[in-house]
Amino acid sequence: MNLVPAPPQAVDQRVHPTAEDVAAAFLLGYSGHTRSAYAADLRTWFLFCETYNIGVLSARRPHIDAWARSLDEVDGFAPTTVARKLSAVAGFYKYAADEEVIGKNVAAAVRRPKVGNDTTSTGLSKEELTKLISVANRDSPRSLVVVLLLALNGLRVSEALEANVEDLTEERGHRVLKVVRKGGKSAVIPLAPRTSDAVKRYLAGRTGGPLIVSRNGLRWDRARVWRVVRRLAEEAGIERPIHPHDLRHAFVSLSLDAGASLRDVQDAAGHADPRTTRRYDRARYNLDKHPTYALAGMV
Repeated sequence: MNLVPAPPQAVDQRVHPTAEDVAAAFLLGYSGHTRSAYAADLRTWFLFCETYNIGVLSARRPHIDAWARSLDEVDGFAPTTVARKLSAVAGFYKYAADEEVIGKNVAAAVRRPKVGNDTTSTGLSKEELTKLISVANRDSPRSLVVVLLLALNGLRVSEALEANVEDLTEERGHRVLKVVRKGGKSAVIPLAPRTSDAVKRYLAGRTGGPLIVSRNGLRWDRARVWRVVRRLAEEAGIERPIHPHDLRHAFVSLSLDAGASLRDVQDAAGHADPRTTRRYDRARYNLDKHPTYALAGMV
């Protein structure tokens, strides 16, 4: 089903809009990665409705509760993912109710999974990241740029892939890259000399177009980054599965280890809520500073 937003216009009540019409209008209120994620979430909900012969615009809370249970128990999604999908669906039904397409927001009272303040992931250690960068450097100039942008600047995959060569500039003596954060906000990030040098070598004189491209000049997609990062991690001898977010997590935790302030790391990572950054901060100490080591050394 196509949920690509149509040209801006109000939902016309006289033509009995379909669920797809309402979804397209709802998605006009978002941009970038948020729009893409919400569109994918709505597709998942629409497919569930189609599978069980549920009219999307006539669905009720028990249907959404059943979908949420399915996402958890059948599909095995993490609580944070289930919560985000429910947020998208709740926003869709709120919009439909506000536009008087349906009588009320049937998703308003749906229970969402509790998302804790801690994360069990610890990203990459300093040694693992060093090995990963070394392998990326041997692999290709492009692989090295991708790893450095994700790990040394903490960029989200979407931020790195949506950047263009024209977004590289100089500002107050810094080589900087302008990126678009979640919610469509722009940010200017400095590139460390090693990252700037790697970008320069990779571009090899190219002055325009997407920053990260395939051999035929097309912008890379998220799936390609996932495959490359996983392959490089395996070659670096990292035995557990690694995905791009682990590099962003490493940026947060290792920057804090290096002495950067929590607030500076929060700003650099583009976290709107400091609690998000603190989740990583706590995770890095879960093992290293566990009291068992102090107690074992005392008795």
